[in-house]
Amino acid sequence: MKKYIITGIFLLAANFLFAQIQNPVSWTTSSKKINDKTYEVHLTANLNSGWHIYSQHTPEGGPVPTSLTFTKNPLVTVEGKAKEVGKLEQHVEPLFGNIDVKQFSNKVDFVQLVKLKAPVKTSVNVAVEFMVCNDKQCLPPKTEKLSVALN
Repeated sequence: MKKYIITGIFLLAANFLFAQIQNPVSWTTSSKKINDKTYEVHLTANLNSGWHIYSQHTPEGGPVPTSLTFTKNPLVTVEGKAKEVGKLEQHVEPLFGNIDVKQFSNKVDFVQLVKLKAPVKTSVNVAVEFMVCNDKQCLPPKTEKLSVALN
């Protein structure tokens, strides 16, 4: 009997060791110079097939909306809210009490306008909080810290 318990423990441990952490979204960043002091900061979410990420404009009581929190930089001013560039999907989500949610699949680009206080080279740091789901599960909200050069 003891042999079976030990074997069971080893099999269970092996299962945990070989379980893969799911990370169905990867982020890329870039900046586009508009003029001497103005840049677009692009934060692009690339999602694995079947997964989606929620809009910044998700109703309360629903899934965690994507949010961008820029670290204060004395050389940079963040202008307004980020635009979402991608194919917006909207539907009623039974997992969240039939709330009308907005989401993106495959790819979405969050575009934030920033202005330099002087024409210098610097970077902006941003924490992106987001939640991803597929038709079977939702992963816990995650925060990705990104840095984008402005030069």
